[in-house]
Amino acid sequence: MKSITPLGKLIAVGGNEDKGTYPNPRTRRKYYLNFFELGILKRIVLETGKLDPRIEVITTASMIPEEVGPIYTGSFAMLNCHNVGIMNIRTPEDARQPEYLERLLAADVLMFSGGNQSRLREMFGETDFLDRMTQRYHAEPHFVIAGTSAGAMAMSHLMIRGGSVPDALLKGAVKIGVGLGLLPAAIIDSHFVKRGRFGRLIESVALHPKLIGIGLGEDTGVLITQGNLVETIGSNLVIIMDGHSIQHNNAAAAKKGTVLSVENVTMHVLAKGNVYDMHARKFYVSKEAQAAHALAHEAVVASPVA
Repeated sequence: MKSITPLGKLIAVGGNEDKGTYPNPRTRRKYYLNFFELGILKRIVLETGKLDPRIEVITTASMIPEEVGPIYTGSFAMLNCHNVGIMNIRTPEDARQPEYLERLLAADVLMFSGGNQSRLREMFGETDFLDRMTQRYHAEPHFVIAGTSAGAMAMSHLMIRGGSVPDALLKGAVKIGVGLGLLPAAIIDSHFVKRGRFGRLIESVALHPKLIGIGLGEDTGVLITQGNLVETIGSNLVIIMDGHSIQHNNAAAAKKGTVLSVENVTMHVLAKGNVYDMHARKFYVSKEAQAAHALAHEAVVASPVA
């Protein structure tokens, strides 16, 4: 099937605290939206082209939606964005309600909270909600789909469901399932640096070398345009894992629990403003550098052959 370049925008955020889950109910921690001050929410608003866009926060992945929703509402209000709704979709039946479909069609931004990424596929898979969201993403230049932590990881077609960090680089340390399918060219991991998730992203890329691995550091995100250009936003870093040049690779054949053996995985470290072209598999220091390269390439293609 021919690939269609999407006109909309994806913003995937790495998270900081668990956005939507408590590791232990007896040690409940306050829910912080740490990436607000780093400008990521402001960038989400900016990409809509509107001063006060209609924003729908989808708390489906979270097990504490009653706390998560108001935090986002308050944070967007600090940016003078008051047209914010909360979609507390808890079941597949909820996802099929006409009210939520109408709200989706009226929204400028859909913001998926953190929590459990598998819940997003369970609730939205094979629904009109997912179909219409995907259609709008492909057709509308100012339509923004954002997600933090689990909400970011679920954007890809093949999605990391979980995996053991202590067993990193042993076969089976990563669990992969099906995501929402918005980003077929990549696979995303979050909380990447502090939780030491290099191993499971390497395994993901070794198992699926045609995909680009995107590891999102805390308080950092990426703006993805044209389904292809990855720009780093926020103050931390983004790791790109590229398996296109892998040669020796035992990931598919190795037995569970045995050590992976992978030759020639390419890694890039992106700071704020850096851009990675997933189609060309090329790093650029800035959007301007990428745009200049694209113009130069177009000029060469358009020039007559002597």
